[in-house]
This record gives sequence, C-alpha cells and structure tokens, in this order.
Amino acid sequence: VSDFILKRARENYGDRVTKEDIFYYVYGILHNPDYRTTFANDLKKMLPRIPLVDKSADFWKFSIAGRKLAELHINYESVDPCPDVTIEGDDGKSYTVEKMRFPKKGEQNTIIYNSHITISDIPDKAYEYVVNGKSAIAWIMERYQVKTDKKSGIKNDPNDWATEVGNPRYILDLLLSIINVSVQ
Repeated sequence: VSDFILKRARENYGDRVTKEDIFYYVYGILHNPDYRTTFANDLKKMLPRIPLVDKSADFWKFSIAGRKLAELHINYESVDPCPDVTIEGDDGKSYTVEKMRFPKKGEQNTIIYNSHITISDIPDKAYEYVVNGKSAIAWIMERYQVKTDKKSGIKNDPNDWATEVGNPRYILDLLLSIINVSVQ
C-alpha cells in the first residue's frame, strides 16, 4: 500500500486509517459481488481499479468485511464444520477416500465421501463460492482423490498426507470446513 493512497484515505476517512485497513478494504471490494459483476469484462483483461467510496462508514464496512473474509481464507482449515450438514456413517475408523462424488448428477446437497460416510443437507449457497471457475467444494472433491498419472504411473494419494500429518480425518474435516467457509 503506497504512501500516496494512505494520505488520500486519511484525507477521506480520517487519521486513524492504516495501510492494513486499506489492504482489507481492497480485499473487501475485490470480493464484492456488485463490483465483480459491474467490472467483469475489465477484470478479465486488466488489473483491477479500486474505487474510493464516498462515505467513511462505507470504507470501514468494506475494510472490516475484507478483514473477516481474509481471516476465513487464511484459516480455512481450522473453521468449524458447517452446523447445518448431516454426517452419516462416521464410525471413527473409515476416513480413507478414493473419489468423492454426488449421488446423482445435479444432486449436490449430498456428497458420498466413501463407502461408509455420507455428508448431506449441504446448503445450495455453499456452491456459490467459486475459486478458479468452480465451487470450492468441487475443487476439494477433484483434488482430494486417488489418481495415477497416465504417463509416469505415479500415484497421487491424498490419504498419505492425512497419515503424514497424523490426522486420518484430515480430508473429511477439510471438506466440512470448506463447506462452512463457502456458506459464510
């Protein structure tokens, strides 16, 4: 954050504005659905231009929201599971995942985690949070599956990581946290 924009922000919003407040303001603006929709075409071809809002109260709303959102994004692994989802078949033993899937095409309120565990009552809102063109949930489902590279024959097994960190529930807990982050 440059000294120039710090000076402008302090002139507009008061002397207590810090560079950190501006950083989170920008983070909040960049994640605002209205901003993203209005400037969608521009954002595809150039660096974003960040407007300065007219009212000090609006600046602080964006800064506070950006700070909360950054906290969610940074600490996503430790976010509590979404309280609205139902987990069936969690026997405390069977956390190995091969490939998570939906029961039927288009039925996204349920994820079959493995042959024992099913997660249901996933809110539709959870799929609105998109990362690189797909929902964060779909991204986790795609990345955390056992795959073998066709050319090299190297097997990528996310269960190995769960074992390495000493938490066999790691992938399940991660998915449950991502559902909550997506809803929030």
